[in-house]
Amino acid sequence: MNDSAEPSAAGEPGEGTRAVRAGLPEPVKYEPTLPGPVFAAHFHLPGDPTGPYTYGRDQNPTWTHLEHALGELEAPGRDDVETLVFASGMAAISAVLFSQLRAGDTVVLPSDGYQVFPLVRAQLEAYGIEVRTAPTGGDGQLDALDGARLLWIESPSNPGLDVCDIRRLVAEAHARGALVAVDNTLATPLGQRPLELGADFSVASGTKQLTGHGDVLLGYVTAPAGAPMTAVRGWRKIVGAIPGPMEAWLAHRSLATLALRVDRQSGTALAVAEALRGRPEVTGLRYPGLPDDPSHKVASAQMRRYGCVVSFTLPTRARAERFLEELRFVDDATSFGGVRSTAERRGRWGGDAVPEGFVRLSVGAEDPADLVPDLLRALDASAS
Repeated sequence: MNDSAEPSAAGEPGEGTRAVRAGLPEPVKYEPTLPGPVFAAHFHLPGDPTGPYTYGRDQNPTWTHLEHALGELEAPGRDDVETLVFASGMAAISAVLFSQLRAGDTVVLPSDGYQVFPLVRAQLEAYGIEVRTAPTGGDGQLDALDGARLLWIESPSNPGLDVCDIRRLVAEAHARGALVAVDNTLATPLGQRPLELGADFSVASGTKQLTGHGDVLLGYVTAPAGAPMTAVRGWRKIVGAIPGPMEAWLAHRSLATLALRVDRQSGTALAVAEALRGRPEVTGLRYPGLPDDPSHKVASAQMRRYGCVVSFTLPTRARAERFLEELRFVDDATSFGGVRSTAERRGRWGGDAVPEGFVRLSVGAEDPADLVPDLLRALDASAS
């Protein structure tokens, strides 16, 4: 993993500077540095519609600023990529899948990915698309690639935090004629950049750490300009899965603190994982930043930061529920990546193949000196 304190390359801003300034328009005297949200269903449009803004389902100036910002973070220095924002992470995922696949095609999904994928699989199969699944860890998806049109990677996987060698899978998929999409939600573009690793699409839920405050639903797709991305844009237009201007503006505003939040949260997550490692009731502890984690070597070769999520298993469902009830500085809530720490027993949703006592912990921006003792105290209290 590259240290976030490393100096930036000559002439190129560092990640923190880029996050603060990404997507801002050229300064205009007496105008705000980040223009407010543009609420418009239609625009003045005399004559032929030759400008960029014609109708609110197609484009919006507030989206444009955010899309430019996300493109700068996902693919800095490249002017051949496009970013499209969506109403949610699932809207972005669906746009890639359903714009690229046709009846008779084959897609390879992770068997340990996001828990909504079983619903996605059912819909794909209803459209005559063959769905194969394989685990993230050990590059298990390699064995399912023959004849595939699209490979979908989720690395690190949610919630198990397995990691695959993205470069290796991309090379094999491309050699067999398949496109590759990488769900970059858990890593964020400050953790890894899938396009630099060779992927065709970087897809993410901006609901999570990217915006980081638990108050915005958002998704996006970044990819090189070309026919695949044109199809994604067409899908967004047809389905209308667009974000509101207020959500887009809040997301852009939140990017300014992304580097600060990611550094703080990933540093504390490592401290939490190290503290949990010594507890006898904790099994199956996973955090890619731990030197003895099964994914650490691969993660270190492709990630610059390891994320804010730690997963582990307590002996029983009841023990996990007591642990969550005892926490003072951690909310029992779903999702992850927010400035306030959250945790949940993932088995309550029924979509993840995890033990009943499995806990997904999202580490927030609280002081480590408060958070770590709170976790250890809750473990002690939940034993009785």
